[in-house]
Amino acid sequence: MGMRVLRTLAAFAAVGIGAFAVAPVLPRPAKELEIVEPSGKHDLLTNYRGKVVVVQFLYTTCPHCQAYSQLLTKLQAEYGPKGFQCLGGAFNDADANMVRNYISQNKVDFPIGPMSRDTVTSFMGFSVMDRLVVPQIALIDRKGQIREETEAFPQGNDPAPLQVEAHLRASIEKLLKEGAASGAPATSSATKKSDTKKPAS
Repeated sequence: MGMRVLRTLAAFAAVGIGAFAVAPVLPRPAKELEIVEPSGKHDLLTNYRGKVVVVQFLYTTCPHCQAYSQLLTKLQAEYGPKGFQCLGGAFNDADANMVRNYISQNKVDFPIGPMSRDTVTSFMGFSVMDRLVVPQIALIDRKGQIREETEAFPQGNDPAPLQVEAHLRASIEKLLKEGAASGAPATSSATKKSDTKKPAS
């Protein structure tokens, strides 16, 4: 397992201390999540009920998180009008200024706020003893059910499916169609504006 863990750490940033736990049950109702943006605005996950939501839990210093936020910004522009919303939580002891810089430097166009590690582990259904890699990602349907999420600390060499653009796109499109077929509303708070939008490299 040593080489596999080393290769995993070469691809993702590891956070916390190690322990093995039973994987959370899916699908399951998403817990409420509050995001306090650098501006002071408070966002609640339940404000976006009726939309397909991706939540990214990140480290502001993690290059893989930065690249993923850029990808989500591209998908927000593409799928937002169809009922899609991205949200983010920075849990590396980030303050409002660190998050503000992260948003500015990476041209992020969705709400992100500082967040505690305990909030992240509780939302994702992990143990507080779990070692985590970042980014951690949850995909939530229009009814507020978590349908897919990343593992706390995957043991394989490949990236998690939700970290692969093709899989993420297919999953988003599936849930958008599923919600539209059931007549789910797509009302929510307005998406934040940014000066520019750049696709992920």
